[in-house]
Amino acid sequence: DVDALQAYWTVCPQMRQTLFSANRPGYLDLAVAKQAIKPSIYEHPEFVTFIDSMNALFADWEQRSTQTLKGLQAGCHPKTIINDLAEDLLAHYAEKPLIDKYAVYQHLMDYWATTMQDDCYLIAADGWKAATYRIIETNKKGKEVDKGWACDLVPKQLIVDRYFTKEQAAIREQEAALESVAAQMAEMEEEHGGEDGAFAELDKVNKVNVSARLKEIKDDREARDEAAILGAWLKLSTQEADLKKTLKDAEAELDALAYAKYPTLVEADIKTLAVEDKWLATISAAVHGEMDRISQTLTQRVKELVERYESPLPVLTSKVADLSAKAAAHLLKMGVPSMSKEKKFSIG
Repeated sequence: DVDALQAYWTVCPQMRQTLFSANRPGYLDLAVAKQAIKPSIYEHPEFVTFIDSMNALFADWEQRSTQTLKGLQAGCHPKTIINDLAEDLLAHYAEKPLIDKYAVYQHLMDYWATTMQDDCYLIAADGWKAATYRIIETNKKGKEVDKGWACDLVPKQLIVDRYFTKEQAAIREQEAALESVAAQMAEMEEEHGGEDGAFAELDKVNKVNVSARLKEIKDDREARDEAAILGAWLKLSTQEADLKKTLKDAEAELDALAYAKYPTLVEADIKTLAVEDKWLATISAAVHGEMDRISQTLTQRVKELVERYESPLPVLTSKVADLSAKAAAHLLKMGVPSMSKEKKFSIG
């Protein structure tokens, strides 16, 4: 079973010795703790070297493809583009260990079908233009409603990620703060929502009902605890409302900044955004996901082997039981009532 993983041992011969130790002819013991299997693989120098080589392999193709894709012009032929890219990718990953070149190829083709193909046809028709347009929808009353704006070749998020990272980070902090307040409110409602809880008298927990209840019990000394809880919830509710408004304003401001950025983009900017930040970044994530799968497959396979052979063979079980009984008898004479048992296993 361990020999069935020879493809991995060919790439990382010393890692096999790290994970397994000899027991007797045809059998091996796990040489690391079960919980250490994953780090023993991921952090092994040979495996790290392999992953680095795979990263470098993709980086080489990425650099070459970047130059090719940035050279596209109006009038280009998308079918020729994808054929050349795909053939180059297949050749680049041919006969490379562990990674399936057709799996890598499929990631490229999937992305081409969903996004990149349409982008290349836009470039073929109009060149490198990042044109925004309004999103107009018709509501149930037949009235047209402006739902914002979009850009197909260079979506808004690419602009935000490259030019407005500080504003985006501030919004994420506000979102986290809002989630924290909402969680505190939900926790209070759950903790004090029983029959005898502070929210028991409310048909629905909201700002109006809580405020009304506080007004109702403000002079009731016996309701001090209830008032304290309701007051704390109301304070959180006010914080939540303020955070929502602040967040909405910040998002609107960022939206305006991004929209105003498009007219300032020159062709080189658009090429960088589309080729590097959009196309190749997406393909890179997919290919690196394939490399993660390689790591996970080995880890999972080793764990499966351990679990399969963790139960001792009948003869070993009998021998261990016999020795344990003898040891227990000796310990009993010494006044020790029991002994700990260490579980061992072998892998064939």
